[in-house]
Amino acid sequence: MRASLIQIAVNPEESVESRRARVAGLVREERGAADLVVLPELWPMGAFAYESFAAESELLKGPTFEAMAAAAQDAGVWLHAGSVVEAVGGALYNTSLVLTPEGELAASYRKIHRFGFDKGEAVMMAAGEEPVTVALPGLTVGVATCYDLRFPELFRGLVDAGAQAFVVPAGWPARRREHWTVLARARAVENQAYMLACGTAGTHAGVEQAGHSIVVDPWGEVMAEAGPDEEILRVELDPAKVTTTRDQFPALKDRVLGVAKPRRP
Repeated sequence: MRASLIQIAVNPEESVESRRARVAGLVREERGAADLVVLPELWPMGAFAYESFAAESELLKGPTFEAMAAAAQDAGVWLHAGSVVEAVGGALYNTSLVLTPEGELAASYRKIHRFGFDKGEAVMMAAGEEPVTVALPGLTVGVATCYDLRFPELFRGLVDAGAQAFVVPAGWPARRREHWTVLARARAVENQAYMLACGTAGTHAGVEQAGHSIVVDPWGEVMAEAGPDEEILRVELDPAKVTTTRDQFPALKDRVLGVAKPRRP
C-alpha cells in the first residue's frame, strides 16, 4: 500500500475557503501515487486557533467533508482528511474523517484526549468515547489524534481491535518536537505496527508548529520524516511486515496487564 502524508502549512493570511481548495488540489495531485492520503489535525483553521473554533465549526458532512470527498473521488484514494471542529447540538468535537475512494464516509473519530488542561480545547470541546479502526484493502488502521499519542492504552485497544497501523493527524507545537518523534516511535515499537503521524507546518494563533511528520515501521525504524515546512512524504507499506515482526518477536503474546482472562467454570 502506498501512503502519502501531506504536511500542510497553516498561514493565518490564507482564508479557510482558500486553504480547503488548495488542499483539495494537493490531494488530487496524489492520483496514481498513493492508495492512502493523510492530512493533519484541524488544518482548516489551525489546532491552536481556539477563538475560531465556534465560528468555523461545521456539521460532520459540512464544507470540509464535501471538498475532501470530491478530492478523494477524483484522486481515487482512501483519504484521512485530518480533523474538523464538528458541531453537534450545542457541543463541539475535534472529529477526524476517513473517506473511501468513492468519496463516501468510511468512519469518523471524535478525539478522546483533549489538550489544554484547563483551557483551550480541553474546555471548549467535548470528549469522544469510542476508539475507531478502519479496514482498508489489506490493512486495518487505528485512528487517533495528536494529544492521544501520549496515552498508550488507547493504542493497545486499537491493536486488540485488529489495527496493523496507526494514523495520527496532529497540530504539534515545535517546542515539544522531540516528544512527538519519541512517542510516535514508541507507539510503533510497543505495538509492532506502522505509525503514520502527520503534523502541520507554519504557525497556529502564534504557536509555531513542529512539522516533522513521520512514518515508522513495525520494528521502530523511521521510514520517512519531513522537515519543518510544508512537505509531502510518500512511503510504501507492506502489511506482511506487521505479521512477520509479530511472529519473529512475539512480545504482544506476553502481555499480562489489561488482557481479558477466561472465566473459570
